[in-house]
Amino acid sequence: MKRTTPENLIRVARENGRQDSAEPLNLGERVRELRKARGWTLEQAAGQAGLARSTLSKIENGQMSPTYEALKKLAVGLEISVPQLFTPPQREKVSGRMAATRAGEGQHQATTTYEHELLAETLTKKRMLPYRARIRARDVSEFDGWVRHDGEEFLYVLTGVIRLYTEFYEPIEMRRGDSAYYDATMGHNVISVSEEDATLLWVTSLT
Repeated sequence: MKRTTPENLIRVARENGRQDSAEPLNLGERVRELRKARGWTLEQAAGQAGLARSTLSKIENGQMSPTYEALKKLAVGLEISVPQLFTPPQREKVSGRMAATRAGEGQHQATTTYEHELLAETLTKKRMLPYRARIRARDVSEFDGWVRHDGEEFLYVLTGVIRLYTEFYEPIEMRRGDSAYYDATMGHNVISVSEEDATLLWVTSLT
């Protein structure tokens, strides 16, 4: 059986994870970064890992190469896996993407219950689907059962008064300025209870 060593773990981590730089990872800086991200002092982190404070300090300052046993203790104390000690945090690259939609210039899609105006429709591979909705429905009987789909959803009432029906909760009456965030796989429907059609800002996650 091949012996597990820190070098093997680094290789596995680099093969399985994205590398943002060809520079080798500085383990001491990585440990310090993980500790500070948790708001821990050296004493607190050393206590969590079962190591002496002086030992952890030497590791962070590059004055000591930790044994594999020490690496395992560090990982347990930081509540991560050993390979994660050698994996740089994944930082999003700036894409610089942007799309502005003027009022009324979104892509319109109408149904018997809602009228949707899709926003930022020129952007592909979005992580969110934002749209403005006019609520035509006045009664849940107008829907063919529950609306449900993947992802999570956020709604914000722009005008009028609505009633939000969900599969597991009592209906909620909402008016201008009110908002809700919910699991979109849960059945949901929205009706307008004001004289005029209510309007909403709706944002649906796509991941």
